[in-house]
Amino acid sequence: MAPSSEVTPPAASAPDPAEVTGRGRVRLRRSAVMAVPAAAVTAALAVLTAQGALGVQFAISGMPFTVTATELEGTGFAQFGGLDNMAEGSPNAGDTGGQVLVVTSVIKDAKLTKLCQAVDLGGTNLLITAGTGNTKVTAEDLTTDSTDLSGDASFGNIEIGNDASTLDKAGPKGRGPIGVFSQQADTVNIKNLRQTNYATTAAVFRLPGLKLRFSETGCP
Repeated sequence: MAPSSEVTPPAASAPDPAEVTGRGRVRLRRSAVMAVPAAAVTAALAVLTAQGALGVQFAISGMPFTVTATELEGTGFAQFGGLDNMAEGSPNAGDTGGQVLVVTSVIKDAKLTKLCQAVDLGGTNLLITAGTGNTKVTAEDLTTDSTDLSGDASFGNIEIGNDASTLDKAGPKGRGPIGVFSQQADTVNIKNLRQTNYATTAAVFRLPGLKLRFSETGCP
């Protein structure tokens, strides 16, 4: 998995302050980011991520995908704002300048029950399912860059309002840019997880019972 905290975007891709003031406001209105557990946390993340760093070490396609799970269990949780970039000239850039404002969530060790991932290809969905049997999906250093996250969440020993560069509960890969609002916890549990993601990375991703297929419907 690629840590968002260790990547410094090239000068050419950094948003101009004037662009952040103008175009950034449009992006903030369009990004309905829900970073649990509090709406106040969401609002602060959305504002401060305009000065954030790349969430991943690759150019994103700009096509969002849905991820669901009946339950996510994790130890070592961190969350902070970031800015993902598409490849130059991407047809998915629209009026965003090829940038997507995201909330980056990092979990040191994660287990997911009944994982589903769907990419809308226009008229059909590329559907991936795993962990529907007795064995759960597991991941190490799981990182997701999301514009929407929902579910019934509980946290163990949560800290809200940290400087993202000082986070330590999710390990080195769970640190974000200096000066950015963040939160971290020893443990996280989210039932009925649903995310809209632009990128996912993991050091190790084990998918028991993996099935990949095209489907008229996406994730439930």
